[in-house]
Amino acid sequence: MDRLITSQVRSQKSRRRWLLSLALVVVLLSGTMAFRSFLKPSIQRSVILTAPVEIGDVEASLTAAGVLIPGHEAVITSPIQSTIRKVVVAVGAHLAPGQTILELDKEAAASSLAKLDDEQLRNRNKNSQLQLGLERDLNDLRTQVEVQAAKVRSLQSNLRDEQQLLKIGGGTAETVRQAELNLHVAQLEAARLARQIQTQQRSNAADVRELGYTMAIQNRAIAELAGKLAQATISAQDGGVLTWVNDDIGGSVEQGAPLARVADLSSFKVRATISDAYADALHVGDPVVVRINGTDLRGTISTISPAVDKGVVTFYAQLEQDHHPALRSNLRVDVFVVTKGHHNVVRVKNGAFYQGGQEQAVFVVKDGKATQRTVRFGDSNFDYVQIVSGLRQGEQIIVSDMKDHLDTPELSITE
Repeated sequence: MDRLITSQVRSQKSRRRWLLSLALVVVLLSGTMAFRSFLKPSIQRSVILTAPVEIGDVEASLTAAGVLIPGHEAVITSPIQSTIRKVVVAVGAHLAPGQTILELDKEAAASSLAKLDDEQLRNRNKNSQLQLGLERDLNDLRTQVEVQAAKVRSLQSNLRDEQQLLKIGGGTAETVRQAELNLHVAQLEAARLARQIQTQQRSNAADVRELGYTMAIQNRAIAELAGKLAQATISAQDGGVLTWVNDDIGGSVEQGAPLARVADLSSFKVRATISDAYADALHVGDPVVVRINGTDLRGTISTISPAVDKGVVTFYAQLEQDHHPALRSNLRVDVFVVTKGHHNVVRVKNGAFYQGGQEQAVFVVKDGKATQRTVRFGDSNFDYVQIVSGLRQGEQIIVSDMKDHLDTPELSITE
């Protein structure tokens, strides 16, 4: 038979229903929150790089490729056409001033020098013969002048005699005129011989000078070849390091061909190349920053090549610390030509996020979230980007490449 349900039992059933309902609501809310969390975009902290916004200097610069070269390097060339006989020292050796590097075959040059000496001996003999021949011709002319002078004196005496006979009636006017004519002809011949002697003397002097010029040229050729022959033993004029030598034993070399390079490795400079599109932006005296394995050295542009080769311009930079321990010959370096400087400005580390424009979106990190924000940029260099507006000192931004998340206004950062 039916029994009456007590109030205590009914109260327990009611509480059980409320607890079940509450549990169901909690489960539904938890599931909803989990589902929303699953749908919200996120990014792992391990795949991003962040950098703080700070105050500092930003130097706008152009990037060039450079290589370190010795501050002073001497190229030793062959003084004669010859063959390489012996290489005395190897590349990399430290050389003292005057130390022999290599030897050339001197036989051909010595033979040429002997021929020049023989030719000069013939020239000296020819000069002696010329002097004797000229003196003989001049003496003959002088003898003729003396003979003609005696003839003139005789004709002058004959004219006086004829004139005296004409006065006393013992002669005729015709004989006097004939004596005068003979004297005049003799005097003209004497004058001709005198002029011929002067002409001969000038001609003799010209012949002697011409032969003298020939002998002087020959003397210079002998001295030049003798000097080159003395230099056929190639040596270092100044101390340094042998950076290259032609070690082709027996190989022929032309006169003026490079044989060795000796460098002073106590100082260095930079040879750099940059696209000709930036040629107008380069000026002698512009500051540069040379980066060598993380070490930055400052300097200035010393020389700019006026020619463009295959679309690039070559320039040279002098370093303030040209003897820094990090400097090595032929070491490749990055060269930054500073075009503009900004001091005490808002800046951030340069990274893959920066696309080179004046305005773009970045992700600001705060409280475990990355929020997208539009930022205006100024000048930049390899290290930093100037912030004109949109960021404050102390804020953190993601400097990794975030192109795949530009359509997401906010990201959760997960561990």
